[in-house]
Amino acid sequence: MIAMRAQAIDTVTELFEDDPHVAVVLAEISVDRFQPAFAHDPSRAVNVGIMEQTMVGVAAGYALEGFHPVIHTITPFVAERALEQLKLDFGNQQLGVLVIGVGGSYDYGSEGTTHHSPGDVQALLTIPATQVLVPGAAAEVDRLVRDTYANERITYLRTQMITNRDARPVELGRLLVERRGSDATVIAVGPMLDRTLEATADMDVTVLYATTLNPFDAETLGHELTGDDVVTVEPFFAGTLAALVSEALRDRPTRLHFVGVPRAVIRDYGTPEQLDQLLGLDAPGIRRQIVSAIG
Repeated sequence: MIAMRAQAIDTVTELFEDDPHVAVVLAEISVDRFQPAFAHDPSRAVNVGIMEQTMVGVAAGYALEGFHPVIHTITPFVAERALEQLKLDFGNQQLGVLVIGVGGSYDYGSEGTTHHSPGDVQALLTIPATQVLVPGAAAEVDRLVRDTYANERITYLRTQMITNRDARPVELGRLLVERRGSDATVIAVGPMLDRTLEATADMDVTVLYATTLNPFDAETLGHELTGDDVVTVEPFFAGTLAALVSEALRDRPTRLHFVGVPRAVIRDYGTPEQLDQLLGLDAPGIRRQIVSAIG
């Protein structure tokens, strides 16, 4: 199975070679993986070293010159450490950039809390008009990168080590219907889909699959809504989608429940799978929380 991170780099490199308006700016992370781009045209591929804020500023310079910049690094180093630069250099100037984050939430759990980033999506959503993509498989990464790299918006694409077994035919800005039921509606985000389907296998619930979080597909949610309860299963802080889902359902009387990373400092070390189990984000844990929420 191709990892989402590897697919993102392969797709960006192909676009770099095919489109002379693509620029890649790195802050040391993954320089080796982008070597084909550096070799192809070093005037459009830059490594600024371990200076993430500078990476964003240089990328904005490329955007001002008419390029489609792509930046890539470990998630907390761009979504949180360089948040102000993204806000000022891209948000305030209304420039476009594709931001590829790797290691979402706690993929680097063995490195400790400095490498955790369950708050990345919530942080980036504070920048108006930021597009947020959370694919669940490598082929979905390829599709979403190609659809957005030149869209002249801030686009954040979140990759994780854990993936769904099979890719879906995702569409930018659309929820996919995985299963229809009558008791409640469950929205599974990105790599949480397989375990959510397992957790709800014998439950009479509608399961929707979300890979585009902003703009959120209010139309499909409204059309497919079943029952009075809506549960989101999120690979980041629980409740990150609260505002988006609440706005989508502002005219519908519903009860909202959120399953995700607890809002606490994670002191434990381990693999993503171990931390998911510890935090109740494996299939059994998700099932317990959904049953508790909807009865």
